[in-house]
Amino acid sequence: MIKVGVVGATGYAGEEVIKILVNHKGIKITELSAVIDKEEPISSIFPALKGKIDLICKKPDAEAMAKNVDLVFLGLPHKVSMELVPIFLKAGKRVIDLSADYRLAPDVYKVWYGVEHKDKGNLPKAVYGLPELYHDAIKKADLIANPGCYPTSVILGIAPILKQNCIDTGHIIADSKSGVTGAGRKPDLALSFSEVNENLKAYKANEHQHKPEIIKILSEVAGKTLDVVFTPHLIPMNRGILSTIYLRLTRKLDTKDVIDIYEKFYKGKPFVRISAEGKLPQTKDVVLTNYCDIGLKVTGDILIVVSCIDNLKKGAAGQAVQNMNIMFGFDEKEALE
Repeated sequence: MIKVGVVGATGYAGEEVIKILVNHKGIKITELSAVIDKEEPISSIFPALKGKIDLICKKPDAEAMAKNVDLVFLGLPHKVSMELVPIFLKAGKRVIDLSADYRLAPDVYKVWYGVEHKDKGNLPKAVYGLPELYHDAIKKADLIANPGCYPTSVILGIAPILKQNCIDTGHIIADSKSGVTGAGRKPDLALSFSEVNENLKAYKANEHQHKPEIIKILSEVAGKTLDVVFTPHLIPMNRGILSTIYLRLTRKLDTKDVIDIYEKFYKGKPFVRISAEGKLPQTKDVVLTNYCDIGLKVTGDILIVVSCIDNLKKGAAGQAVQNMNIMFGFDEKEALE
């Protein structure tokens, strides 16, 4: 039985990790912590967990937690994880970090997150936790940089056709729309009901902090540096991401050809589903699941890709548990179906 801790247990992602793990046959949650006013059972904070787990959620103490876990999930704000990761790794524990702290090189991180990285020594150890691309490396890793939600939907939507070297890498456009939980559980006027309801807005157009993450991984897939025009949007729903991606083909392909490319690329990858010709996925198809559904349409020399995920499952907590399953030799689908 693997002993697991969750730091940031009261955030959206932390809550979701707990809800998944209480149904996992191979692990036991032994430690929970968060920045809270008073220590109390997690079931008092989230009544849906009553009778499933009544463990006390404590105030953060990484050194104390490290004595009672084999693996820790860090569901923390950006810039915080890099202060705790060295403590857990030094204690010989494995770590899955859901923040952006270990996804980028230090110079890139400073540009996009505005601070110097405090744990440059452990950055090279971090494996990008996208199982469909890095399964073998994840299996051996001690530190996982769990991908961002937008990058998961965009990268999975582009990687198969990019690998075929048949798109114009100077013409990649990703238009993504996310539910409000993608911004985390924090007080913010822009995320309040009256601001979000009956509204749709683009934000951080082509300057969102997930852009360098998308570019980094797609450049690795392509074997050369490329760029992506990426514009996220906030939509008035709780959860879900739909990315519509526009690619210019450099060789003659029809929709059936492209579907075949994607089906072969994701063969044996249990959480990616390719839609049949003439069908495009919607967020209702994937919300509350760990699936990424991808629909494809060729029109002239343009390939339109529609990629849907639940931002809290495949975009965060579900993918983190999927990574844990791979790391410890569990069935990849354990507790996720």
